Amino acid sequence: MKLSPLALGLSLALYAATAAATTAPSTTNTPTATPSPATTAQQPADDNSTDGTDGNNDGGSRNRRPSKVKQLGAVSVTAALDEARNSLSPDTGSSQYVITAQNIQALPLGDATPMNQVLLQAPGVVQDSYGQLHVRGDHANLQYRIDGVMIPESISGFGQTLDARTIESVKLLDGALPAQYGERTAAVVDITTKSGSDLTNGGSVGITGGSFGTVNPNASFWGHSGNWSYFFTANYLENNVGIENPTASRDPVHDHTNQVKAFGDVSYLINNDTRLSFMFGVTNNRFQIPNNPSQTPQFGYLDVTNFNSADLDERQNEQTRFGVLALQGKLGDTAYQVSVGQRFSGLQYYPDEVGDLMFNGVAAQINQGDRASTLQADFSMPWGSNHTLRYGLYGELDRAYTNTYSSVFPADDAGDQISTTPININTGDRILAKTMALYVQDQWDISENWTINYGLRGDRYQAFREESQLSPRVGVVWQATDSTTVHAGYSRYFTPPQTELISSENIAAFANTTNAVQNYGNNTPLTERSNYYDIGVSQNVGSAWTFGFDSYYRQVDRLQDEGQFGTALIYSTFNYRYGRIRGNEFSATYNDGPVSAYFNFSYNRAMGKDVITSQYNFGVDELAYIADNWIHLDHDQKETSSGGINYAITDSTKVGADYLFGSGLREDGEVPNGLSLPYYFQLNFNVSHDFNFDGFGKLHTQLALINALDRTYELRSGTGVGVGAPQYGPRRGLYLSLQKDF
Repeated sequence: MKLSPLALGLSLALYAATAAATTAPSTTNTPTATPSPATTAQQPADDNSTDGTDGNNDGGSRNRRPSKVKQLGAVSVTAALDEARNSLSPDTGSSQYVITAQNIQALPLGDATPMNQVLLQAPGVVQDSYGQLHVRGDHANLQYRIDGVMIPESISGFGQTLDARTIESVKLLDGALPAQYGERTAAVVDITTKSGSDLTNGGSVGITGGSFGTVNPNASFWGHSGNWSYFFTANYLENNVGIENPTASRDPVHDHTNQVKAFGDVSYLINNDTRLSFMFGVTNNRFQIPNNPSQTPQFGYLDVTNFNSADLDERQNEQTRFGVLALQGKLGDTAYQVSVGQRFSGLQYYPDEVGDLMFNGVAAQINQGDRASTLQADFSMPWGSNHTLRYGLYGELDRAYTNTYSSVFPADDAGDQISTTPININTGDRILAKTMALYVQDQWDISENWTINYGLRGDRYQAFREESQLSPRVGVVWQATDSTTVHAGYSRYFTPPQTELISSENIAAFANTTNAVQNYGNNTPLTERSNYYDIGVSQNVGSAWTFGFDSYYRQVDRLQDEGQFGTALIYSTFNYRYGRIRGNEFSATYNDGPVSAYFNFSYNRAMGKDVITSQYNFGVDELAYIADNWIHLDHDQKETSSGGINYAITDSTKVGADYLFGSGLREDGEVPNGLSLPYYFQLNFNVSHDFNFDGFGKLHTQLALINALDRTYELRSGTGVGVGAPQYGPRRGLYLSLQKDF
């Protein structure tokens, strides 16, 4: 009996999940691949392309459309499996930007560059405080995939979870995404990790140190033996600028951080068509909350009437752990990857008991956690002579909790303090959230020059209420000439809220205290629903230049946004009834001989109207204005640009520079978010040299000068919807990296 493609896929999913369950620990997750159409092949490394896969330091680039499949001849088993995995994820119709390990090495801090700073080199990516990123006018809402596996997001905070040293290449996909991508859809950060099967047995040790007490040692080792391959990396970071300074001073007060990160990937080749992999990551970050001196207390505590705000001792710790077990390979013509995984994310905020009470009227020790268990299955198979059928599923079970131990003052109906003796209120909440998604899509190669990818995705989310949606997706690519590629797409999106939430029961517990709210309203966040339209063109000029232009528009119902409304640096979700976001992006890359350069410029407008959930976070006048008027979202930045240039003086000596530019995020004026902060410009320089010593070998050195002009600029002014405190960009810093491979 011949099975249908769908029946074959579901049977394979059941078999693979059963096989994984018999060998997997209960704390695992999923690897799938970087998006690449099934009908494509890897270009050779010396093809001088500008798609970011050629190993040159071109700072990242929009891809040329991949060539049609070619006969590759004899290839290794691992390479064949990688190609099969790549066939699972299409990118037809979406916008993509590729940054390679070589591009990262060319940045001023090289492999020590934080992940958010790596992504800021792509068009349309806006920096915010606490390391947050906004892509195309969205608040966060980023989906991270490691070797194709979606890793559930961590609890909102400001620690960087992922380490750039793990990256072989990272692809930023945005715009009208194919049906395979759901949940978090502002952009997909698709990371291909380094693999021991592609490297000779060895490792690397090094250290980065410099300004603001920065010490960042790291170690990695990798290799393969028989059917086994492995890659491990770990690093420790400490400095005195863990969070953005709330003042313009050079040295923040009380801002020390200690951070530990580790990542590992172990693979075993079961046979020529099957590979079992286990991937894990661990992050433990500790932060002091920086102080803003010369602030005036708002409340009295017992017989104390004054408190020096420079002496506050608030702290926050964040942890993330994930594990993924994946079975990947080919069964006949069907490529598959099935994985099970688990991610734990935790956050603890420790207040200054007396200081927080005197400045904020509440001192709350907060403990949040979320454990997510996942199942992901993706399949790809040829269908007829010019079709590729892809289908799959994703399931996630989240168990989230919040426990808060608060000290507050009694207050009258107007919110005025009526006693200087605090009282204690303990609150807690537990949330069970279930996510399930199914998708099917067909990539139709109509001709050599035309490809269409159309599909349907079904999502269901159950937590505070049950919500669901069927979402059509379609993308078209036209290879107009050998050097001109045009893409267009439409996607319907369904974006569930994050699982952490303050319930209405918890809010009611603070009535008649200095932590009471003005508006109760609807405190259950809603799933965002939107229509996304995108069109773009990529033009190659000669072998050195690539230009790209994209235009997009998003019409949104129940637009989700987040703000920091409490004393802890934790974000709360709320919804606008309506949203509209539009923008344009331009990118250019140049790569010729010893010179490589890139330039990105983006224009964006993001607006919202009528707050319909979590109104307790807003004042009465503020709510009334937003109900009848469109306002700029707090993370809306009109103009954003990044760029860089690198020059190889010799094979062992290179110099470079890059910059970040922005027209400023929003702050309050006569109306909420009515003004934008001043323009900012940050210029960085770097020089690297490889020394060769007898008996020791090669030592890589890299010197970086961050914010070389020492320009002081604000990321946040402390005003605006959901903005908690001022934050400034980094001051001038000098850093030296030493790295030794063995």
